[in-house]
Amino acid sequence: MKIVVDANVPAAERCFGFFGEMRRLPGREITPADVRDADALIVRSVTPVNADLIANSALSFVGTCTIGTDHIDLDALKARDIAFASAPGCNAEAVVDYVLSSLLTLAERGGWQLRARCVGIVGVGNVGSRLRSRLQAMGVATLACDPPRAEKEGEDGYDRLGTLLEQCDMICLHTPLVKHGRHATQHLLGAQELAALAPGSIVLNAGRGDCIDGLALRQCLVGRGSVSAVLDVWEHEPGIDAGLRDLAALATPHIAGYSLDGKLRGSWMIHAALAAKTGCTPLSLDALLPPPALAELSLTQALDAEDALRLCVRAVYDVRKDHDRLWRQMHEEGITLGFDRCRAEYPLRREFSTLKVNLNGDALSLAPLLQAAGFQVNEQK
Repeated sequence: MKIVVDANVPAAERCFGFFGEMRRLPGREITPADVRDADALIVRSVTPVNADLIANSALSFVGTCTIGTDHIDLDALKARDIAFASAPGCNAEAVVDYVLSSLLTLAERGGWQLRARCVGIVGVGNVGSRLRSRLQAMGVATLACDPPRAEKEGEDGYDRLGTLLEQCDMICLHTPLVKHGRHATQHLLGAQELAALAPGSIVLNAGRGDCIDGLALRQCLVGRGSVSAVLDVWEHEPGIDAGLRDLAALATPHIAGYSLDGKLRGSWMIHAALAAKTGCTPLSLDALLPPPALAELSLTQALDAEDALRLCVRAVYDVRKDHDRLWRQMHEEGITLGFDRCRAEYPLRREFSTLKVNLNGDALSLAPLLQAAGFQVNEQK
């Protein structure tokens, strides 16, 4: 079996090398000639897998080690009877970690408490549902908007987008990109919706860049200085709007889900799908995950609850470093190359769940909050 794999797929040798001959290529540079005699193609989100790419190929399997399938022409694969697998939910925990790190950072900058605010979650799939569960367990008020799910499950627990814009301090987008139909999400937040935001609101997009009208958001941020934006996804990636980047409170290069755990989970899910297709026995996920560099820390005094939470969050992941890295890389190498360089050379990052927090003395009072946020908690009474 011949396999073409995006060069940024982690653990590719272990996950796909034993199936046969493997060739690694930069995801944006994979061409029809590269896959002409390949049996399997393994990509991430930057390779458009369309009719032109696969037209004259021998492919029998395509896998994307990512949640989304916007870059995959599923109809073209079906027409050529090519099996397909994706990795839904593989990096959902990492995206939730990103959101919490971002909101806690803005809370610190603004001098307010996250648990005193209301978060509106748009899209309650793998990421949105986990975010809602964690925030609610932490004592943060939430509202949720997901019209397709509301139709299937009933209206209880869901609100209109307009209600979220009116009542929430923060709007977090976690929707797929849907360009047409009753539930289209392209430019879901346009000039009209952004104008409805209350002063001091925060818009966070870690879903799909095209779900916000970038020009309208830029005009909103210029015209309404009290509104803030946290942007991990952008229109026209990697050639993003530098003006919008400079206006964003936190700007990162589509890395919200880029934890090592999420990446390896994505690789493993596609490995398991290819193993099932070929009749092989898959590896275990635990065999791929290394121990974290920081396995535990200890707290003995009851700090302010959100200060303690920030301390633990930043011990694992500090979103400010990604913001600074993007700014620096773009100024050194230009917008497009700098954006892609940040993604291709992303540093090792683990998830909150890999950190054990030992609590004793007065710090025992922090246990419910830290556990709700996703950390392992060891109460030493």
